[in-house]
Amino acid sequence: MPDWLTNMEPHWMWLSLGVLLAAAEIVMPGFFLIWLGAAAVVTGVIAWVVPLSIPAQLGIFAVLSFVALYGARRWLKANPITSADPHLNERGGRLVGEILTVTRAIEDGRGRVKVGDGEWPVRGPDAVEGAKVRVVSADGGLLVVELV
Repeated sequence: MPDWLTNMEPHWMWLSLGVLLAAAEIVMPGFFLIWLGAAAVVTGVIAWVVPLSIPAQLGIFAVLSFVALYGARRWLKANPITSADPHLNERGGRLVGEILTVTRAIEDGRGRVKVGDGEWPVRGPDAVEGAKVRVVSADGGLLVVELV
């Protein structure tokens, strides 16, 4: 191990670990590492102000990590994050309410409709080719339609 690393004060290691964990949260967002990073930074500040043994610092880090994660989880449960666009990654959900043209007749409840430059499978009442239908819901990649 390099001399500069073995001679480094423990509080600098904690502060560095906190910054690295915060940077890792930016690269791999999951809303988890930031709390461990915050616990490491607070541990580093405490170790800077009050000289403590390494086992004591590890204990402080463990307690702060638990408190931060538990507190964040409770807060997020009470204040859920709502999306401005709940169907952002659900193309079928975004089509609800759209009026589409049947490209393959709906027979026995199954057919196809034109969506953009492609076709999607649909389930709904029987309809002839060229009929207009409205999307009422999406079931995975299958659109549920009604006659207009």
